[in-house]
Amino acid sequence: MTITATKLMRAAAVSAAISGLLFIGVQVNHPPMDVSSVTTADWVVRSVAKALMAALAFAGITGMYLRQVRQAGILGFVGYALFAGGYLLMLSIEIVAAAVLPSLAHTAPGYVKDVLAVAFGGTATHGIGAMRTVFVLSSVGYLAGGCLFGIALFRARVLARWAAALLAAGTVATVALAVLPESFNRPLAVPTGVALTGLGISLWRDQRTTVRDNPTAARIERAAMR
Repeated sequence: MTITATKLMRAAAVSAAISGLLFIGVQVNHPPMDVSSVTTADWVVRSVAKALMAALAFAGITGMYLRQVRQAGILGFVGYALFAGGYLLMLSIEIVAAAVLPSLAHTAPGYVKDVLAVAFGGTATHGIGAMRTVFVLSSVGYLAGGCLFGIALFRARVLARWAAALLAAGTVATVALAVLPESFNRPLAVPTGVALTGLGISLWRDQRTTVRDNPTAARIERAAMR
């Protein structure tokens, strides 16, 4: 099978759409963020799903950026770099959550409790090492990157503008979690999930339109499928 630019863009589109659905799905009936939950199978499954979501989101936003690299300009580059970095750090956090924290829940429950506290903007009783820095950088990348990238996509006018606007608003809205009750943690993740799914679908449709309206691209696509 020949790999073409169109196929890569479609793969990125599917990745973005699935990552958005996963982001919404893992919020449903999420267990409480405490040490007792860390040792359950539900926790491990959700953490693995979140890691997959982060990896797919990285692939998806990379495709979105490459599709409109000229239109996005420097704002798009900065937004993409921050947002992609945020998702890569999120991937590493979820791998730790799935593979490391469960094994420490019995031997070092205090450390696990502190990690969970810092993950949601709380204060650790003891030091948690480099995890604090990873959480801070991940949050900055997600918030600032998502906002700038969403604005850049909105201005580029290539993909669905409503989804781009929702991405910018949805990521920035998570700042409010610092003053809102914990019950808002899960609902505030939904807009970003919807935005990623919408942008993924929009990127897929964009590729179909490009191939249909460009005879040369259509011939190359057909030749690659033989």
